[in-house]
Amino acid sequence: MASPPVTELTARARDIFRLVVEGYLASGTPVGSRTLAVARDAQGGALNLSPASIRSVLAELEGLGLLAAPHTSAGRMPTELGLRLFVDGMMQVAEPSAEERAAIEQRLSEPGPIEAALETTSAILSDLSGAAGMVMVPRREPNLAQMNIVLLDRNRALAVLVGLDGTIENRLLDLPPNAAPSALQEASNYITARLAGRTLAEAAGAMQAEIASGQSALDSAARDLVERGLAIWSEDAARRPVLIVRGQANLLDDAALQDLERVRSLIDDLESKQSVAELLDSARDAEATRIFIGAENRLFALSGSSVIAAPYRDREGRVVGVLGVIGPTRLNYARVVPMVDFTARSLGKRIG
Repeated sequence: MASPPVTELTARARDIFRLVVEGYLASGTPVGSRTLAVARDAQGGALNLSPASIRSVLAELEGLGLLAAPHTSAGRMPTELGLRLFVDGMMQVAEPSAEERAAIEQRLSEPGPIEAALETTSAILSDLSGAAGMVMVPRREPNLAQMNIVLLDRNRALAVLVGLDGTIENRLLDLPPNAAPSALQEASNYITARLAGRTLAEAAGAMQAEIASGQSALDSAARDLVERGLAIWSEDAARRPVLIVRGQANLLDDAALQDLERVRSLIDDLESKQSVAELLDSARDAEATRIFIGAENRLFALSGSSVIAAPYRDREGRVVGVLGVIGPTRLNYARVVPMVDFTARSLGKRIG
C-alpha cells in the first residue's frame, strides 16, 4: 500500500501528523490528543483545536493507514507507511553540529591500518545515533607479487600469497593425488613470473587464456595446482566476513524491554551478517542516503527495524563500501540521515 501524497492532506492534518511523528520519534511512546492540544505547530503557534477536533483528525489519519492506536494506549503512533510519508515528504534534516563534525573527522584521522578506521567508523555511527553502527569492508582484491605453494604433507599444502601492498595471506590447499614437490615449485614459479602484478581474477583469466591457446608450458600436475591455488582465494573471499557491527547493546533500551521478541529478532538478523551486508550492498549505487523502514525489506519484517545507509567512495569517486545504522523504526531520522552522509564522506577521505 502506497502512502498518499503529502499534498492530499489538509494543512491541519499535516500539522497534527507531523506532531504525532516527531513526538513519537522523540519519546518512543504514542502521542495522545491532550498532548497535541498544547503542542506547537511547524510555525511555533498553538493548534487552537479542541481534543475532540484533534481526535477526529487522528481518526482520519488512522483511516489512511498513516497512524495506529496500540490497544494499550489512547495515543497514536506512526505506522511504517506513515514514517515513509514523513521521511520522504515532511522531514527537515538537522545537519551535524560543528562539534560532531570535528569529532568524526578527528577520530577518522588517527593513524593506523584501514581496518582500524573501519572499526572506528562503526563505533562512531553507534555512538552518535544511539543505535548499532555498521560498515561494509571494502571489496579489495590484492595485486599479486608472489605466491608460494609449500608442501605440508602428502594431502595438503600451504599457499602463501604476497600482495604488492605487502599483505600476506595463507590458505590450506588440498593436493591432487601423488602431487610431486617439483609440481609445487613449478606452479609457484609460474604464478610469480607470469601473473605478478594482476588481481586474482585477472590472473585466472590470463592463465586460462594461455592454456586454451596452447602457450602454457605447465605440465598437467602443475596446471592443476595453479588452478587450485587461484580458486581457493576466490572461494574464500566470497565467504569472508564483510560487515563490522558495533553498538548492539544500544538496541536494548527501555522501550526495547517492552518488546523483547522484536529485539531478539533484530539481533538474530545482525548475527546473519551476510544477509544484512546484502541489504547494505543494495545502497551501493545510491546517489544519496537510503532509508529502509521495517517490512519494506523482508529481512526486517519481523523485527520492525530501520536501516539508514550511504555508500562511501575513495578519492577517485569510486564506491568502495557502504556504511549505516540499524535500529528501531523510531530512529531520529532527521538527525541520523545527515550524520550518516557526513560520516560516509569523511571515511572516503580516510580511504584515499
